[in-house]
Amino acid sequence: MAVTAPAFEDDHGTPLARAAEHSVLARTGARMRPPMGRPEQTRVFVVANQKGGVGKTTSTVNIAAALAQLGQRVLVVDLDPQGNASTALGVEHRRGVASTYDALVDGVPLADVVSACPEVDNLWAVPATIDLAGAEIELVSVVARESRLRKAIHGHPLIGAAAEVGEERFDYVFVDCPPSLGLLTLNALVAGDEMLIPIQAEYYALEGLGQLLETVEMVKAHLNQRLDVSTILVTMYDARTRLASGVADEVREHFGDHVLRTTIPRSVRVSEAPSYGQTVMTYDPGSPGALSYLEAAREIALQGANR
Repeated sequence: MAVTAPAFEDDHGTPLARAAEHSVLARTGARMRPPMGRPEQTRVFVVANQKGGVGKTTSTVNIAAALAQLGQRVLVVDLDPQGNASTALGVEHRRGVASTYDALVDGVPLADVVSACPEVDNLWAVPATIDLAGAEIELVSVVARESRLRKAIHGHPLIGAAAEVGEERFDYVFVDCPPSLGLLTLNALVAGDEMLIPIQAEYYALEGLGQLLETVEMVKAHLNQRLDVSTILVTMYDARTRLASGVADEVREHFGDHVLRTTIPRSVRVSEAPSYGQTVMTYDPGSPGALSYLEAAREIALQGANR
């Protein structure tokens, strides 16, 4: 970055020049970050919480972008009909675009519906369109309807072990679920090997956690024995309040090492980023939210190395 910076020394007089400098230095800094070791095989994460507004989609896209900046090859599968993850990643998701609907309902190969994210290298996404809203009804009569997504993901030629797939493989797959425990979320739970649960640092967030974990246990017992709640992330953390620290302490007491040490603070920048079709990792990489997500991504990568 020190090499790039002098080129802008004469342009500090206008806000536009400063914004351009900030953008270039942010992307240069991302490329200069030392890459982390890659996992031996693709890690498939389900990001789920039936309570809305806990930072589920925000955490999905920002951790995915942070891992990509750390040298990992990452795929995000948007399974929410609202398509918010697709918006944040800058991927087209209007009606008619090839999407997760086509993979789930029509059996289109996942490789045919993947799009590269324009703002971050090594990051791809499968967008969600509004058509996905009707997928649960259309899948009711389909044989093995709860395993459609698993078949699609594991049928992708770049998902699997390093020895079989090679260096072009995806290191991480993140499935962003809708805020419900319907058939779409069930498909994700059957498809995943690990589960990331974002929990808002407020009391109501704890109430729904029990129901979610009961569902997870049922899936493990009958459909997917490999599923493991490996990661819990405390979001919207306000260090000034006793409530936030109390919720975080209670979560850590119940789940121990599964809870990341890093908490995600409330941040205006994190909320603003999707309106520009970006994650906070490129929108404002020096903000507290971006730095927190980067550290959370490091923890997840190191956690996998120690498994």
